[in-house]
Amino acid sequence: MRPPRLLYGLYERRLARHLDRSAAPRHIGVILDGNRRWARALGNPASHGHRRGADKITDVLRWSEDAGVQVVTLWMLSTDNLRRDAGEVSELLEIIATAVDSLADSGRWRLRVVGALELLPEELAQRLARAVERTSHVTGMNVNVAVGYGGRYEITAAVRGLLRSCAERGMTLAEAAEAVSVEGITDHLYTKGQPDPDLVIRTSGEQRLGGFLLWQSVHSEYYFCEAYWPDFRHIDFLRALRDYAQRERRMGR
Repeated sequence: MRPPRLLYGLYERRLARHLDRSAAPRHIGVILDGNRRWARALGNPASHGHRRGADKITDVLRWSEDAGVQVVTLWMLSTDNLRRDAGEVSELLEIIATAVDSLADSGRWRLRVVGALELLPEELAQRLARAVERTSHVTGMNVNVAVGYGGRYEITAAVRGLLRSCAERGMTLAEAAEAVSVEGITDHLYTKGQPDPDLVIRTSGEQRLGGFLLWQSVHSEYYFCEAYWPDFRHIDFLRALRDYAQRERRMGR
């Protein structure tokens, strides 16, 4: 076992040493995929995979912080996931809430919950809100916890919010329609005030976004990793950063 572990460590340090912090993405979005399949492969219930996946979060945030990343968005639960078996969803929500509480208690990162909290059980939504409030004074890296998140739902909610703000200013429907703009919708997204993601990482080998940050990721670079989320290693993260740094970003030009 020692030679492979030694070689892994050498390769990991080599990758880290050659990464240029000035070229690091400002905002990384992460789709935490593969918890259930990881657990199933080991003959364990889905909850085991979700717990191991939750344990991985702090590692990835530390790696991101070390790399100079300013914002990380973690997609932990989609609106589609809420339609799964009620027992599994209940367990998963408790695991997520416990993980978010732990992140808040560390006092290391500033949290924001992004998602449709109105779709979650009220007690859980309040618990998440309290965790966010406990980090309101933190000046460290911003961490968005995407719970009950769906890209189409977010855009729809943003347009509704924009139209409501127009109505509050006494605009007619025709005037409100004229006022709809890219900037106006952006200002009503869950991530308002933050840079769009430069890099989106998805684990488990699936090569699709599934509705993650649809509006914000128009110019994002994507990196798809074969490892299930609980098996995601520092070396996988460093490879994603290396791949990102080697790409020429034209930003649609």
